Formats: sequence, structure tokens, C-alpha cells
Amino acid sequence: MFGLFRSAPFADPQLGELRRSRGLWRGRLMLGGVSVPLMLSGPRAAPELEALKIARSMPSSFNAWRPSIEAALFEHYEPYAEAIAANEGNPPEQGLPAIDVPSAVWPHTEAQFVQVTPLSGVLTVEIGYRVAWDEEHMLGARLRDGRLVELCGSVLPP
Repeated sequence: MFGLFRSAPFADPQLGELRRSRGLWRGRLMLGGVSVPLMLSGPRAAPELEALKIARSMPSSFNAWRPSIEAALFEHYEPYAEAIAANEGNPPEQGLPAIDVPSAVWPHTEAQFVQVTPLSGVLTVEIGYRVAWDEEHMLGARLRDGRLVELCGSVLPP
């Protein structure tokens, strides 16, 4: 009976097959050489056209976004390193990575998901990252119009 209410899969020539589940269109996206889960907003009939356009542009846009994302990740890392150096915090189980410049964050980060959904009424890209220095939180790099608007310190995959 519930199959009557399911959305048919959506085939996108660039993104591949997207299936609607839990209110979002879901598939996979290559981002920075890694395949990550992709979620897009849109009604039951199909993903939102603007969300599709943004998702299609992400693989080629990612290199332009990297400097601002890595700077924000490094800024998040620094207080952890300072606290551990001052014996005011416990290092992560695998040890605190030595990161001395923003571009060095990437070997210690792993993209967990990408979503293109409205945030405060505006389509926003959010890339969820697990980082080696913060085992308790997943970080969310939020971008609008190709610009980083914030690094959220605690996000959940949609």
C-alpha cells in the first residue's frame, strides 16, 4: 500500500539516479575525488531545479571553495591544539594531528555528506566533515553562492 505514495527514481544525466527518502532526494556525488552521499531538496515529483544546478556544479566548484573551507577548519583546530598543548584537554584517541597551516587539514578530514537544502529560506550547500581533532562532533561547512557563510560546529547527517 505504501508503494503507492513513493516517488519514482529521478535520473539525472550528471548526478545519476536519485531516490526520494525521508523528505530529500538522495544519491551520491564525487567531491574532491571522494564519493559522498548527496541530498537535495525538492517536492515528490523531482528534485528542485536550482538544487540540481548547484549539485551539478559542485565537483568543478569545490577547488575554488577549498581555501575558505580549510581556513575555517584550521581555525576550528587551533583551540584544540592549544588546549592539549597546555594540558587543558584530552587528545583524541588516535592522537592530535600536527597541523601548522590551513592546507594541512585535508588528510585529517573526511567528507560525510553533501546537502543542498533551504536554510533560513535560502538554498545552502552543507558539506559535513568528520575531523581527527574533534571526535565528538561533525562539522558543517555551509556555503551560499560559492562563499563560505559559516562552519557549524555540530551537525547531523540528514
